[in-house]
Amino acid sequence: MNPMSRACHRPTLCTLAVAVAGALVLATVPAQAQSLDELYQAARNFDAPYLAARALADSAVPRAAQSLALRRPSAALSAGVTGSQIDTVAGGGVSSTNSQVALQGRQPLFNRSADASIEQAQAQLDAAQADLDIAEQDLIARLSQAYFDVLAAQDTLATVQAGKKAIAEQLASAQRNFEVGTATVTDTREAQARFDLAGAQEIAAENDLRTKRVALDQFVGRSDVAPKPLLAPVVLPALQPDDAQTWVADADTRHPLLRKARVGGEVARLETRKARAGRLPTVDLVASYASSRSSGSAVALSGASAGTTGTASIGVQLNVPLYSGHAIDNRIKETLLLESKAGLDLEASRRAVAQGTRQAFLAVKSGMAQVAALQAAEDSSKLALEATQLGYRVGVRVNLDVLNSQTQLFQTQRDLARARYDVLLGGLRLRQASGQLTAADVAAVSRLLAP
Repeated sequence: MNPMSRACHRPTLCTLAVAVAGALVLATVPAQAQSLDELYQAARNFDAPYLAARALADSAVPRAAQSLALRRPSAALSAGVTGSQIDTVAGGGVSSTNSQVALQGRQPLFNRSADASIEQAQAQLDAAQADLDIAEQDLIARLSQAYFDVLAAQDTLATVQAGKKAIAEQLASAQRNFEVGTATVTDTREAQARFDLAGAQEIAAENDLRTKRVALDQFVGRSDVAPKPLLAPVVLPALQPDDAQTWVADADTRHPLLRKARVGGEVARLETRKARAGRLPTVDLVASYASSRSSGSAVALSGASAGTTGTASIGVQLNVPLYSGHAIDNRIKETLLLESKAGLDLEASRRAVAQGTRQAFLAVKSGMAQVAALQAAEDSSKLALEATQLGYRVGVRVNLDVLNSQTQLFQTQRDLARARYDVLLGGLRLRQASGQLTAADVAAVSRLLAP
């Protein structure tokens, strides 16, 4: 007879195992379940914070294009009509009408301040893309947290319900033994107290599951979203690379927050260049054409001929700043200090990213060790429960011992499921902390879920 067959000769333990397995299956395999990858694709088209970040990043493209106008020609058209009336002492008067139309154009030839502004606008495109990358990684992290929170709440409810069923059987057994005189009323009362407590825990677990489901629904704009459970047997992926310093080095080159900080430093340097360009001359090609027409009695009296007159001009205009009340000097001092601040901001961001990456790495390593320990604890708890039930039947253990062993097993199973989810979440957070979290990581986690 194999070990499983021998175990099935112990009715209480077999019933407990069936109850746990059945409750987990019913709680974690709902119809029409969705994978994490499916919900991520839906959330990208619904999550308001992410959509706002994407709209802001898209607006950076036309904003950068606006700066190109600083190098392009500009033209302006103006027109006006002027009328006048002159009254004489002898009576009567003279009048005149003058209409003008002018077209003016300008083409910048040399303007170092405008060149710096254009480079700044182009650099800020990279900052906008970095902001969008940060928002997308944040979306993945928030969605994954909500997804696994629902799975953990389902597991908690399943273990509570299975424990309640096992306690009910233990309560019935204690009542039978009391009726035949082989047990005291204490056993019955202890089992009843545990059963009542399990009922309260079940209500709390059901409410927690409903709350977690609502939070997940908010990401995708759907109702009754059902996440897929982990594929059994659960095999967690190994941490690669298994070295914190490698993760930190990758974060220094790839993290969008550091990319944005570097862009901030470049923008600050260009602002200093722009301030210094305030001392340099500017050169523009200018052209104009004006047409005027005069008519009226005043024109005739003055001896001028009425009609249309046109004037055209073209030339190069040089503007040299001579004195600005020390405004340029003070602006340069200001931008140099802001440039220093940008460098310090970059260093602060680099340190924060490095610290966050190391902490995330240690959290994953600790989580994996905890999973291994809880797996061993689950096996030990099953053996302890089996031994306690045997001792209860032969009279060397009391009913409270069985109830304690059952509670320990259920708590261990609940903690093990939560620890597995935490490891997967920790892996995603580690990639987010190092700036490497992408849709490919979501797809990789989805492959660990049940089909």
